[in-house]
Amino acid sequence: MLPEKDSLEASLPSADSRRGSTKEAHSVVRDADVAARFLASLDDSVKHRPITPKEARKVLWKIDLTILPLLGISVIIACVDKLVISNAAIYGMATDTKLVGDKFAWVGSVFYFGFLLFEYPSSFLIQRLPVAKFFSATALVWATMMCCTAATNNFAGLATVRFIMGMSEACLFPVCNVFTVMWWKNQEQPFRIACWMSPFSSIFIGIVGYGVGNAHTSLASWRLLYLVLGGFSLLWAAVLFLLLPDSPTQCRYMCDREKFVCLERIKSNNTGVEDKKIKWYQVRECFCDPKTWLLIVFGIAQNIPNGAITTFAAIIVSGMGYTPLATALLGIPTGIVAALWAWLLSWPAGRLAHARCLLVALSNLVTIASALLMWHLPRSNKVGLLASYYAFYTYWAAYVLGATLPLANTSGHSKKVATNALVFVAYCVGNIVGPQLFRDVHADTASDDDDDGDHGRRYAARGYAGLLVCLVVAMAAILAYGALCAVENRRRDRHGGVVVVSAAHHGEGSDDDGQRRDDDEPQLAEGGEGAFSDKTDREKKDFRYTY
Repeated sequence: MLPEKDSLEASLPSADSRRGSTKEAHSVVRDADVAARFLASLDDSVKHRPITPKEARKVLWKIDLTILPLLGISVIIACVDKLVISNAAIYGMATDTKLVGDKFAWVGSVFYFGFLLFEYPSSFLIQRLPVAKFFSATALVWATMMCCTAATNNFAGLATVRFIMGMSEACLFPVCNVFTVMWWKNQEQPFRIACWMSPFSSIFIGIVGYGVGNAHTSLASWRLLYLVLGGFSLLWAAVLFLLLPDSPTQCRYMCDREKFVCLERIKSNNTGVEDKKIKWYQVRECFCDPKTWLLIVFGIAQNIPNGAITTFAAIIVSGMGYTPLATALLGIPTGIVAALWAWLLSWPAGRLAHARCLLVALSNLVTIASALLMWHLPRSNKVGLLASYYAFYTYWAAYVLGATLPLANTSGHSKKVATNALVFVAYCVGNIVGPQLFRDVHADTASDDDDDGDHGRRYAARGYAGLLVCLVVAMAAILAYGALCAVENRRRDRHGGVVVVSAAHHGEGSDDDGQRRDDDEPQLAEGGEGAFSDKTDREKKDFRYTY
């Protein structure tokens, strides 16, 4: 059962407050987003009936049972498509395509060059086009490239399809972020992001990889692996086109009343929903905000370990002496560890107003300890090395929590689009650099000149040292981000801005005095002035930052 189902936060409107919000929507119609225009056009019989917690919980369940699986499965499939290269390598791809020297590392990195090139164009296309239809079209492209990978025979062919695949997947996380802000409240977002960002791709790859490894066909195992996964991805693109709505106001399987409840629930976010007009002053504000650059530093530093470990995951495990089939199965627990750790940290992150940055830093301490063990444990200690390898995947939870910050702290649709694009540019840069930390390890492993493995261990030592530096830098950046948010909140408090209080500040499903609300009692919508106006967090003086 998902959290927050049995308790609904205080962001539901009384009839009187909704009449006021309707007037507000009319007053800002020229500069309003899609949600404000929808609310202004609704019939009074839909808007003026009080919303009870029971009704709102029912709508939340519907969102969680429809939108969340669509996002989560999309992320899993996309991650499978880009990460399966690690398993393909141990099934003979590196040999068949002549990936000698550091070419394998570059095949891992080139995906993110495509991702990086198309990140900003895709982010602005998301704002200009129907977001769900655009997403399903790009899913079709990456699925096609997945199938085409099975036909490659050299480095050039692999690099080309990986580059195009990266371009088509560039919209993945920005789209999911846009949907998260559209459908869930700030205090609900950490757990939902932890759900759709759950790295279950390793489980899927492990199971399919094991099955393909046991298949006896004339086709090379790695080619069959790409065809099976690519075919499934093609089917999923069709599912997205049919079922994923562009926004709450355009959801075919919700009535107007349910759409209204959706919008009133997220009013307390004070970040708006969607506006198709690009406002360049908001883009400039994004680039001038120091918090943006701290998020970029964090994103690069935190994702260098991701790029390194995901590209070389199967090679690391097989290097411990396991067969390809055993390696496929031993990769399954990595996704379980990462998902459980992310879910565990998302619980306090969603209930404590100012714990996210601290939780990220504490999580990285666990990752640092596991990296040190992987570096210094003797190669003969297979159990210890494997356990440390699994524990290293706690790094993913820190990135998941970090990803919630720009969503909760950025208002203004154009600013959100620009900020998300920069954050995922950082994601790309980190994943490009990551495989290069260990590229000499693969080159050394592929040669027969080093019988004792001393050179390989020396190269690995350089890689682990680089990972440790990156994790420390990520900790420093996220703590500095939290400090900036705290200082800005205090400055706004001193200057008399009205504080927009969310339920995360005082406990969900309770009044300020801690008493439980009755399920049939109408609730007052929280949200600052112009909650659905397309203004930035800097312009909204009642906006307070989460950290």
